[in-house]
Amino acid sequence: MLTSIIVAVLLGTALARYDPNWNSLDSRPLPSWYDDGKIGIFIHWGVFSVPAFGSEWFWWNWQGSKTPAYTYYMQQNYRPDFTYADFGPMFHAEFYKPDDWADIFQASGANYVVLVSKHHEGFTNWPSKYSFNWNAMDVGPKRDLVGDLANSIRSKTNLKFGVYHSMFEWFHPLFLQDQANNFQTQDFVRTKTMPELYELVNMYKPDIVWSDGEWMAPDTYWNSTEFIAWLYNDSPVKDTVVVNDRWGNNTRCAHGGFWDCDDRFTPGKLIGHKWENCMTLDKYSWGFRANAKLQDILTIEELLSELANTVSLGGNLLINVGPTSFGQILPVYEERFRQLGAWLKVNGEAIYKSGIWTYQSDNATAHVWYTIRRDGPLPVVYAILLNWPRNFLVLSRPNADSGTKISLLGYPNPLTFTSLSGGGVNITIPVIPANEMPFNVVSYRTLHA
Repeated sequence: MLTSIIVAVLLGTALARYDPNWNSLDSRPLPSWYDDGKIGIFIHWGVFSVPAFGSEWFWWNWQGSKTPAYTYYMQQNYRPDFTYADFGPMFHAEFYKPDDWADIFQASGANYVVLVSKHHEGFTNWPSKYSFNWNAMDVGPKRDLVGDLANSIRSKTNLKFGVYHSMFEWFHPLFLQDQANNFQTQDFVRTKTMPELYELVNMYKPDIVWSDGEWMAPDTYWNSTEFIAWLYNDSPVKDTVVVNDRWGNNTRCAHGGFWDCDDRFTPGKLIGHKWENCMTLDKYSWGFRANAKLQDILTIEELLSELANTVSLGGNLLINVGPTSFGQILPVYEERFRQLGAWLKVNGEAIYKSGIWTYQSDNATAHVWYTIRRDGPLPVVYAILLNWPRNFLVLSRPNADSGTKISLLGYPNPLTFTSLSGGGVNITIPVIPANEMPFNVVSYRTLHA
């Protein structure tokens, strides 16, 4: 009798289905791989990488808002009758080697990759049946950019592969007609947006579907809940896939698997839901900028500060890079990723599979962030700091007892400390020769017995 009850329970779990409404969809547990992984790589790549000026919103800034700087750039560099479509054949991707990209991403310590499959310009980086003569197989690279990277990521790394997809397109006539009809018609959704999304999932089986370009219309216009219900119930990735919250102008920070809310979102406090900070190595653009200066690129210290703050508050960090139109990730961006990976080799246990501790930062010492791991025999609290202390480090949050041990990740010897009368600890910092330093940015580990 007991056996039959257990079987019934297991079958009930396996056959759980989700209805196409937010109450049901939001009840689906987030697959654990996403929260455990903490770090992802975002890749903005498309026709906008050819002019490589301003940002990935080049077409809109040039011919939509008619921003003077973009108009002037075109007047100075291209013939008067040049159109945005003329950039398409110039998107060659001749040096695109997805195995090389996979090697960089693996070295970064990231656990997932999200490639822009289509941005607001409408150009699809895969041979979509729904984007005739405006896709990477018909125009420009003459190859399947999405499929090639998916294959390399899966064959060369242990990272998860995901896709970004823009629901709208700036100048698509069907979208503009639906917009003119106050989104009471859905011709664009039925013939473009949704067919592309189903095609992407069935062709590439992504573990992340990262939606964007939804903000002009509600989720009911986009048929978002119907698609997500299929994704969770019947798609080839139903058990592993995660989605974000950009499915309508009423869904950000309210519905979906994890929340992005806004670009570069950092709540500054606990929000009670899994969230992601999608941000850029180039401070001013998601796409490649040919005129970017060194001071426009995040330093490794700035990147690690962003990571520590994000993870301490329960978020994931999605780090964006914009490759060139000829298919290369510039050395300065590769260097940041490899620096991040070197730091994570020493300090990764303070990041991966970590959770939210009672406190997220310290009162006594600035620029200290806390995480906790509960997957061992005893909980381990980590204090992540980006400035090397002199002689002593005072932490006001951890309270030590007779069983407490404190150590430095990457350093073999335990650290000595004293408990403070008002709470907290004063840790003695040993003199460590430069050749024995685990890393120039360090994580401290506090073990509570």
